[in-house]
Amino acid sequence: MSQLKQLVSTLEQLSVQAAALDRSRGEHHQALFDERLFHGSARLLVPCVKEANATLETLIREEDSGRLTALRAEYLSERLLSQVSAIQREIATQSIRKKEPKHFSHYQKPINVLYQELAQHQEWERRLMEMVRDKQFELDNASPFSQQQAQQALLSTEQRLERCRSAKIKLENQITYRERHQ
Repeated sequence: MSQLKQLVSTLEQLSVQAAALDRSRGEHHQALFDERLFHGSARLLVPCVKEANATLETLIREEDSGRLTALRAEYLSERLLSQVSAIQREIATQSIRKKEPKHFSHYQKPINVLYQELAQHQEWERRLMEMVRDKQFELDNASPFSQQQAQQALLSTEQRLERCRSAKIKLENQITYRERHQ
């Protein structure tokens, strides 16, 4: 029974480490483990730790109810051991993972973030257009002495508006591309 307590303790430690690692590096661009070891294609560690916990709970539950056969015990024990060692290996090799070349999708922002950025750029564009109108009005009503300064202010604001519009167009193109290729 002491081995069981040690396993529970190990899984608790792994849970904390996995959560910290997932927070720091985010979702991996490909499955971390073989789908035979963990169901689905886990790209984060926390779900894997939860699955290892579930394997342990199944082992305990079947043992307690008297339904655990020797063959089933061997299968569940080997699976649990493989899951735990795979998670430990992944945590231990995180420094190597950092040096791996990143897949292009690693750098992709989620589409909802692109939509938020687009909305922000649309708002900036609206404000800059108002500023351009204001600067144009100031230039039209400027005294000959301050005309050059007003013209420079107008030009600067128009350039900002142009940069904003080109960034907005890039975002629109990214969104269109992502929607077509999902």
